[in-house]
Amino acid sequence: MKDFIQLVAHRGGSRLAPQNTLAAFRNALNFPIDAIELDVHMSRDGHAIVFHDYTVEKLTNGTGNILDLDFDYLRGLNAAAHFPGGWSEPQQIPTLGEVLKLAKGRVQVYIEIKPGERDGFFERYPHIAETVVDELRAADMLADVLIISFDWQVLPHIKALEPSLRTGALVSTDVWNPREKQALSTLTEQVSELGCEWINMDSELFTIEMPEIIHQRGFKLGVWTVNSLRAMRRFARAGVDSLTSDRPDLFTEIAF
Repeated sequence: MKDFIQLVAHRGGSRLAPQNTLAAFRNALNFPIDAIELDVHMSRDGHAIVFHDYTVEKLTNGTGNILDLDFDYLRGLNAAAHFPGGWSEPQQIPTLGEVLKLAKGRVQVYIEIKPGERDGFFERYPHIAETVVDELRAADMLADVLIISFDWQVLPHIKALEPSLRTGALVSTDVWNPREKQALSTLTEQVSELGCEWINMDSELFTIEMPEIIHQRGFKLGVWTVNSLRAMRRFARAGVDSLTSDRPDLFTEIAF
């Protein structure tokens, strides 16, 4: 078992509070976490917002695709509108800057850069990498952040803009086929070419040999989304470097 494992609140702990809201991130700070994880999209008029979905219907009281919505409209929505069991107060969709201000000096931040999506087709938001880097510089938090994405090609772009930033490739079956011959070796070669320090793996794809192989290749290994104590303990024993969970309250019950 590793001596230190980063404990990460996924979207602030989305089982406990409305995901990706300041309420969720504040709540996560009550638990023994090392980092919060969040998702960044861009409003149509160029603001970096913290939100997960490509459209707003599922999580808010609004309608529409993020690609088509201006910041003022998005800020008027209640991001807690559909939280299971209800939530006591409306929650705005926060800006990236607001979450960085909350986290600064308290915890690290895992920032997932999202693409836009329409009718099954994905497109990168114009200048999203530049905007995120500018926000991190303004907050003086370059050393406190891990940039992650399923859009692997945005990661070397981030490195080119700011070489000091750590990056990690998000891995699921959408971007990697674990059944291919030499699949793990191919993955580590691809991630090396991207210049990443981390591989952040869907926990369902995890196999027991991964930590040793990935560590030998010079990378850290994170797993997501781990929502039971039994699974947390299993991955910790296996030697992963981070656990991302919707249930940061469970971290209080883990003894490493």
